[in-house]
Amino acid sequence: MKSTLSILFLVSSVFATSPHLAAADPIVMNVWPGTPPGETKTLPAEADQTKPEDRLIAGRRIIKLGNVSTPQIAVYQPPAEQSNGTAVVICPGGGHHILAYDLEGTEVAEWLNTLGVTAIVLKYRVPARDPERRWRAAVQDAQRAMSLVRSRADEWMIDPEKIGILGFSAGGETAGLTAIFQEDRQYEAVDKVDQVSIRPNFALLIYAAGIVEKGTTQLHDYIQVDQDTPPMFFAHAFDDRVSVHNCLTLAGALKEAGVPAELHVYATGGHGYGLRVTDQPVTRWPEQAANWMKTMQLIP
Repeated sequence: MKSTLSILFLVSSVFATSPHLAAADPIVMNVWPGTPPGETKTLPAEADQTKPEDRLIAGRRIIKLGNVSTPQIAVYQPPAEQSNGTAVVICPGGGHHILAYDLEGTEVAEWLNTLGVTAIVLKYRVPARDPERRWRAAVQDAQRAMSLVRSRADEWMIDPEKIGILGFSAGGETAGLTAIFQEDRQYEAVDKVDQVSIRPNFALLIYAAGIVEKGTTQLHDYIQVDQDTPPMFFAHAFDDRVSVHNCLTLAGALKEAGVPAELHVYATGGHGYGLRVTDQPVTRWPEQAANWMKTMQLIP
């Protein structure tokens, strides 16, 4: 409890100094009613692992949240008069080592709130538990979060048919697999929440990792796209150290399956910029994402 409170205090401090304050304090809930599936050991206390010498993003530090053992969702709701019923679960990146909790989490929630979208920041387990399937714990947490959010749709004034998922880097892998697996739950049901669908209605993958086999342009064999796969939006820089083929190949597979998708590949921009605007055109991707959401009739 102490570590959780310290992180919430840290996140609150970030918002206190932000020029774009959240509409209200988030609703924070544990994802699981007890111990998450597959947990067998105790990690050190959850903490921000950012070092003073770490690279700044757009001139600012970021929160690198590590040793997450208790997955949680933080629900940021737009003002009631602006809410349009759409919701998005946000999966921060961090290589399945840490979570870039503000850069690719709470700052994204602020932006989505300005669109009238309910934003749910997922604090999933890191570091990775399974060396063979490094995404497994994260996807379990994301699937459970999808069911949990959909089970609260009436309470949070959400349309249960307009709940999407958005992820960055390793969080993009998490979001993408959650969308692709659809109803293939990666854990045994634990309660009535798990009777609710885990399927995202749409997905936004930003500089996603882990979609293709390393060093190739081939999708992993467990990634199977069909006509029921949710529509997707992609943004990636061509010079990203994480291969642009993660987006190109998946977008191509969606095209073959007849699934709507929009792909934006920028010449330069690298990796890990979140929503922080720089002189690189790639950092304007949120404008294109908002336009896509309008086209898909997810926001007015």
